[in-house]
Amino acid sequence: MKIIRSKDFTGSRAWEALDIANMNGITTRLHWTDQPYRWHINDGEEVFVVLDGRVQMHYRDNGFEQVAELGVGDIFYASVGTEHVAHPEGPARILVIECEGSV
Repeated sequence: MKIIRSKDFTGSRAWEALDIANMNGITTRLHWTDQPYRWHINDGEEVFVVLDGRVQMHYRDNGFEQVAELGVGDIFYASVGTEHVAHPEGPARILVIECEGSV
């Protein structure tokens, strides 16, 4: 059993992660960041939950860049093939559920 106080987790570098669980190849990780990631496409589906802070999620839909403003409690679901990049607005804590080893 684990109890994780997400607001207490702070990384020493952008996108540092705390591994929470690996359930049959699906990982759940808590990330801390204050910097954008990079454009990428995951190896599978991804669920991205903002636990603290604000994040601008940029994604491409039919070749056009879109931006979704995400706040605490908001969830972004990236289906297979969704190109996206997260831009935090200051420090943010994000729960990410994805296939093990995904980008």
